[in-house]
Amino acid sequence: MLRRTCRPFVCFFALLSFAVMAKAADTTPPSSDVSLQQAVNGSWRSEANRARDVYRHPVETLQFFGIRPDMTVIELSPGGGWYTEILAPYLAAHGQLIEAAPPKAEKFHAKLKGNPAVFGHIAKVIPFAPPDEVKLGPSQSADMVLTFRNTHDWLINSPDTLAAVFKSAYDVLKPGGVLGIEEHRARPFSDGQAVAAALHRISEDYMIAQATKAGFRLADVSQVNANPNDPEDINVHRLPPDLSGPESEHAKMKAVGESDRMTLKFVKP
Repeated sequence: MLRRTCRPFVCFFALLSFAVMAKAADTTPPSSDVSLQQAVNGSWRSEANRARDVYRHPVETLQFFGIRPDMTVIELSPGGGWYTEILAPYLAAHGQLIEAAPPKAEKFHAKLKGNPAVFGHIAKVIPFAPPDEVKLGPSQSADMVLTFRNTHDWLINSPDTLAAVFKSAYDVLKPGGVLGIEEHRARPFSDGQAVAAALHRISEDYMIAQATKAGFRLADVSQVNANPNDPEDINVHRLPPDLSGPESEHAKMKAVGESDRMTLKFVKP
């Protein structure tokens, strides 16, 4: 604590030094155990990403999947790294995070290299570009495989591509391992590939059928990412955060919020 007898300019620079040190300490994750909530609250996350927490419920979603800090977790097609910002520090001390990313995802690779304090403990980044590259690692080497709003892209390519990804996930998981899926939801019993191509959605019944066909057992279903305001018959990119439609509909789409999403937990028997 600063003594009352210090000269004003000395006090000022001392306080300034403390402020700078506190700011620096707050921009990197702790080197020891990090809870999910601490990872979500991390100052290394951008304001734009934090703003989506209200729609994406990262703590509740990952807890639903049953994640633990000592797991080996594979994240498929991480996109901009929204969940990577949470998974990397959470698993750093006791687990392993493996990123399965397209080799041409230059922004994602630059993001990892740009912040080694957060991403330096990622075990590896493996090439993943279905249908050409789908292998995720040695058989029975992972505890959990996670995919967030990617399955429609593989289905758009072809039902066989989606099946190949599910098979690869099944092969890499240990018995009892978890496949966690979050995906934009289409109306029930919608035509699989056609709806995926038009709306970037998959119906929940279709998803369950395909994962079950690959050998997985449906363990649980959560509505944590459900949005009853979403009519489920529009292209998800018209909704926030993309708002790709005409400006005249932006207010209406903002009132809807982000898409209605299924959150499914599958287990390898």
